[in-house]
Amino acid sequence: MPNVIAKTEHHFANLSADEVYAAWLEPAAVRVWMQRNLERTGRSARVSEIAIDPRVGGKYRFSDIDDEGQENPAWGDYRELVPGRRIVFTWFVEPAEEAEDNSTVALELRPDREGCVAIMSHEMDAQWSDYIEPTAKAWKGMLESIEESA
Repeated sequence: MPNVIAKTEHHFANLSADEVYAAWLEPAAVRVWMQRNLERTGRSARVSEIAIDPRVGGKYRFSDIDDEGQENPAWGDYRELVPGRRIVFTWFVEPAEEAEDNSTVALELRPDREGCVAIMSHEMDAQWSDYIEPTAKAWKGMLESIEESA
């Protein structure tokens, strides 16, 4: 069965492609917009860990903790890094997903007037086809949180 893709787009009116690119790879920036994203979604959780090794083959780990002490991690590795233009990374939230290695996210950045356009595509196993829309919405929320945190 072929993979499915969740896709979204966001126009940043006042952030350049270089600034959005950096927002995904600088731990302090990621912490700020991820916390903003938690607040936007109504979750009462706090970002607990942001670890980033921003090089091809480097790993990252993002985590938050909710009010009940439940940790919610996401992790993966960087497959492609083209400054100001493209980031490709794996995205896992369970060890079984990592073992299958079939969850890849691509962030494409294109300059547009004073800002840029960001296009995110999350390719995942077809078993997750019911989650295409919520996944696209989640990535859109992250992009909006970057803009709101700038």
